[in-house]
Amino acid sequence: MKELIQPASVAAAYCGSAACGCNFPARAIARRDFFKFASFAATGLALSKLPVMAGPFTKEDFEKLVPADKKLHPDWVKSLFERGTRTVYRWPESEKIGMPVGGICAGQLYLGGDGKLWHWDIFNQVTGTNDAHYAHPPKPASPLSQGFALRVSAGGKSQVRALDHSGWSEVTFNGEYPIGFVEYRDPESPVGVALEAFSPFIPLNTEDSALPATVLRFTVKNHSAEKVEAELAGGLENAVCLHSAPSSMGVRRNRIVRRSLAAGDQPAAVSGFTFLECSAEAAPEKPRETKRPDIVFDDFEKETYEGWTTTGEAFGKGPVEQDKMPDYQGKVEAKGKRTVNSHASAPGHEVGARDSATGTLTSRAFVLERDYITFLIGGGSHKGKTCVNLLVNGKTVLSATGKNDNRMEPRSFDVRPWSGQLAKLQIVDNEKGSWGNIGIDDIVFSDDRRSPLVPLAEQPDFGTMGIALLKSEIRNPKSEGNPKPEARNRTAGAPKENRPSDFGLPSDLACTSLPESHVPSGLFSPATAGSDAPASKPFTHSLTGSLTRALALAPGQSATVTFVVTWHFPNIQLGGLGNYEGRWYGKKFAGALAVADYVAQHFDRLATQTRLWHDTWYDSTLPYWFLDRTFLNTSILATNTCYWFGNGRFYAWEGVGCCAGTCTHVWHYAHALARLFPPLERSLRERVDYGVGFEPDTGRIRFRAEHNDHWAVDGQSGSILRTWREHQMSADDAFLRRIWPRVKKSLEFLMGKDAGADGIIDGPQHNTLDADWWGEVAWLSGLYLAAVRAGEEMAREAGEAGFASTCREIFEKGRRTVGERLFNGEYFFNRVDTAHLEAINSGTGCEIDQVFGDSWAWQVGLGHILEPDKVRSALRSLWRYNFAPDVGPYRNAHKPGRWYAMPGEAGLLMCTFPRADWDYTKAAGQGPNWAAGYFNECMNGFEYQAAGHAIWEGMLLEGLAITRAVHDRYHAARRNPWNEVECGDHYARSMASYGVFLAACGYEHHGPKGRLGFAPRLTPGDFRCAFTTAEGWGTYSQKSEIRNPKSEIHVRWGLLRLRTVSLALQPEFRPAKVTVTVAGIPVPAALVVKDGKTEIQLGEETVMKEGEKMEVELA
Repeated sequence: MKELIQPASVAAAYCGSAACGCNFPARAIARRDFFKFASFAATGLALSKLPVMAGPFTKEDFEKLVPADKKLHPDWVKSLFERGTRTVYRWPESEKIGMPVGGICAGQLYLGGDGKLWHWDIFNQVTGTNDAHYAHPPKPASPLSQGFALRVSAGGKSQVRALDHSGWSEVTFNGEYPIGFVEYRDPESPVGVALEAFSPFIPLNTEDSALPATVLRFTVKNHSAEKVEAELAGGLENAVCLHSAPSSMGVRRNRIVRRSLAAGDQPAAVSGFTFLECSAEAAPEKPRETKRPDIVFDDFEKETYEGWTTTGEAFGKGPVEQDKMPDYQGKVEAKGKRTVNSHASAPGHEVGARDSATGTLTSRAFVLERDYITFLIGGGSHKGKTCVNLLVNGKTVLSATGKNDNRMEPRSFDVRPWSGQLAKLQIVDNEKGSWGNIGIDDIVFSDDRRSPLVPLAEQPDFGTMGIALLKSEIRNPKSEGNPKPEARNRTAGAPKENRPSDFGLPSDLACTSLPESHVPSGLFSPATAGSDAPASKPFTHSLTGSLTRALALAPGQSATVTFVVTWHFPNIQLGGLGNYEGRWYGKKFAGALAVADYVAQHFDRLATQTRLWHDTWYDSTLPYWFLDRTFLNTSILATNTCYWFGNGRFYAWEGVGCCAGTCTHVWHYAHALARLFPPLERSLRERVDYGVGFEPDTGRIRFRAEHNDHWAVDGQSGSILRTWREHQMSADDAFLRRIWPRVKKSLEFLMGKDAGADGIIDGPQHNTLDADWWGEVAWLSGLYLAAVRAGEEMAREAGEAGFASTCREIFEKGRRTVGERLFNGEYFFNRVDTAHLEAINSGTGCEIDQVFGDSWAWQVGLGHILEPDKVRSALRSLWRYNFAPDVGPYRNAHKPGRWYAMPGEAGLLMCTFPRADWDYTKAAGQGPNWAAGYFNECMNGFEYQAAGHAIWEGMLLEGLAITRAVHDRYHAARRNPWNEVECGDHYARSMASYGVFLAACGYEHHGPKGRLGFAPRLTPGDFRCAFTTAEGWGTYSQKSEIRNPKSEIHVRWGLLRLRTVSLALQPEFRPAKVTVTVAGIPVPAALVVKDGKTEIQLGEETVMKEGEKMEVELA
């Protein structure tokens, strides 16, 4: 009898690495121990209520590492295709949630799983991230005090509740980017509260989607049988100069601004609002006439912490020698031989183990007798947890953190306000997760700052912020109605507002300086009433203000109170980019108040159109889980992965603070930006790939533009393909005509690397796996051929028939050559250059991107690049050899690599080695372990690429299963669903998920030609989805009855120019007649049936406006 292993049985014990967070020993696991750990893992997974994917498996299955029979559970398979229900998380399983709710390219602000705002990375502190947040998801934390609370009085009783998990017995979260919905309930409360949070997000309207603003709309409903009086308050700490304040002398100021109604407004108009404005200004500097000699407090060159008191294990017995620090920390740039570093000195041998150690170093007492304390600092950026604090009278008066970077930088504390007082320094490591360490060196007391004084107004975190309180919306029970299912959780839509005379104008209280900032109690202290005079405090003291609205609700009545948080910190400073004129929003707005003005004046339009896109996206027949996963990565645009500069340039890291330069070989996987905000992608092509990153003489594109001097085969090919895509997402051919000469040159550069003119790239081939590969590499040459095909199409449209013919000749020859030389009967492989066996190369391994060129071709309507039968065979091989319902056994056998799928989780492995002639050791060559280790990983962006391709090719089960595997890995019980991690947080490659959506729709579009097409892969008999085009977006639907199929294109925003509509019909039906109407008016049309598609050619260009429908009926 075979031993059975249940689906969740693969224990964390497989990994042998503390980096994965499993805390199991790094050793081989005996078979008897394997089964002992199996039951532990199964229990843990059951607690998280995740669906059973596959199994049961036998030990023989796992001896193969990747079972050929995936044994997918029938219920799980069924859930892949079903419409399902909305995803609703309940606290505390939603604790890890952080959904970005700021404008795109405007900073990073999270909505937590309990509705609380956190992270607050809006102050231009460039903070690095790495892969650690997959295994160790960060817990919600905020560098400032902010929150909302409700005070309710009814029946002679009063209660105060914070609007977060601490104030309610039941808190639910439904995140449907760009909108988050939170509901608060408690049987002891006479009211319930619903929160709708978002930043305006309107596809094709880039400017209104990039506002530094977050809208929070609280709807309070009286569920009781008696009248309720309530107050809803929002507090905000003035955090201007959050990071620069400890080394500067300045004052924070709060003031209240009340905007009256605009001329001609009705009393209930939105444009009237109250605003708490937070600002700062420098204090006058008084230069010291005579500077006293420096005092070296500690250079940490001794073997022990003499003069310091230690706690915990993190800091060891003494300062560490730089030369003995782990290699992966790099050069920390300390001064001298030794330094303080709570990672290097901590016990353990793995990253996770060292970072999990905690402790403190507290200095001897000293008198503050110089103007500044200067020091070097590096390590984690966790406020209050990885920091150095100045203690005066036992209280922390100044604090500084690292920037998630081991390299130390000079910093100064301005200690003049405490001159002559007794003080201590405390170095703290109280963080167990990623970047849970601190580095300190060379503490000096001086009358000079460590680095030159930067004027306060030029500091990255100088600017303004604030919170606005807009109008109330009062609803009576009779107006509530029964909202449609799509509007189930929302406060917008049908309910009508009462006139103010029905309810009385709301009474808004404003306070510029709360005596206590704690939420909720501090928001309702008696001292807040009427205290709206301007307030100021020095940087050494916190300053928190609040806005409050009073409500009176009859039984069954509800009211909506809208807050808008705005910020304005335009001084973004990124090195090596020249003068890019700060942030884009700094060119449009004078400050946070101006942002609030704009949002208030245009609120109805901004909110309505944001909800319209949300409703359009979810008004679909596609499964809810699929709609969630394929779109939520668009939120990467609303993180500090992405920037929009004042000069119009779009710029991005690969992930937050990780790998600079809008890297071509990463960003060409991402399809969301181009389809939602095409002007930004066109800017990227013109200003960067064919601008600062382009060499006109050679045609070479530096894949990190200003940040490197190297090209990449996949990045160069991808830039050509993206240019074709950007042309298709344009309204006319102006973009292509401007850029074509440079695109042609870049294609000629690639052709020059095809030494044999046989369609195969030769020589060193740098690529997204961070190494130069040698030999005949199927996936890179396939991408090259796809770029050649795109070049052919662009040349024809540019009127260069001769160059188009050259491209066609290379393509045809390359297609044959790759098929003949690099296909082994199952999948495509690489012929390794035997003169370069030291180089990393997947060889005859089954590599995830082997037919990436064909995947790209589907996205932009180029047809197959390689022979279709061989392509589909390659995809089937990826499913057989690379898709593991549990990656644990494989990672136990192949340990190098990072953890983006843990034991017990499913994934599509980057490369496996089914053939006896090549294995991981040969593939690694003499390359670094970190680069070769990529082969053993599961990386989301690559998985989406393969999944989308499988769906395009009709392999629905496989494509959906791969996508769902990623989705399940990012269940909120495990980690933040809105932060897909690769080598950094919010990794750009994950926006490949939008390409999976396009595949499911069979979408194609060519704006200049007026072409739009759909070939739905899921439920084509009854299908509905959202779509975007060059100038508008809306809904496509079809009912494919065999003898009378009907389709409808509904423009919901913008306009749509059409000349041709392409539809996929059931193969047994050949239509003879077509009827087309637009807004009920017949439109002349002709039919062309070819290659299983029906093309409807309109008699003339038809321009559809917002709200209009095109109906197509075939017979």
